[in-house]
Amino acid sequence: MPEITALAGQVAGLFSLAAFVPYIIAILRGKTVPNRTTWWIWTVVGFMLGSSYFSSGANHTIWVPVSYVVGPFITAILSVKYGEGGWTKFDRFCLFGALASIILWWIFDSPLVALIINLFIDFLGALPTIKKAYLEPEKEDRFAWTLFFAGNLFNLFAVERWIFAIAVYPIFMFLVDGAIVTLVYSGKNRRF
Repeated sequence: MPEITALAGQVAGLFSLAAFVPYIIAILRGKTVPNRTTWWIWTVVGFMLGSSYFSSGANHTIWVPVSYVVGPFITAILSVKYGEGGWTKFDRFCLFGALASIILWWIFDSPLVALIINLFIDFLGALPTIKKAYLEPEKEDRFAWTLFFAGNLFNLFAVERWIFAIAVYPIFMFLVDGAIVTLVYSGKNRRF
């Protein structure tokens, strides 16, 4: 069984990293407009989540968090030129919440507490993109989000021990990306 979970984790990491390729291409072609707030929060949080998640005992499921450090950083850099958002009240609220959560992580000095706080920060980072996927789904790349979702689905099969500290991250990412995929495919402005 460990071989299967290890393989599932590697496949999940490959899907998650591969998802950034069409996403970045769509950004460069002007078909996808990344939300600056989301991608800068996800860059910082990706590093913190990966670190705290590994410290909490994750092994086979670590490849998705690793891909979520590299890909968001590239996307965040591209969002400076090709993105939108970053200064609305909603964006500032999400940024403020993320900064407050970072301070709480520093205060508590516990991998599990840090993981929970970072998941909350990650959720705050997702809110602007969830909002955009609902209001303007055509500004997000369907294929990329499908690959992100597939990576997180495979990551569920990579959970080596179904304890809270190990299972919470894959479940959270599956649900968040599932929400975005659903909105991108069925958003109110989508024309088929």
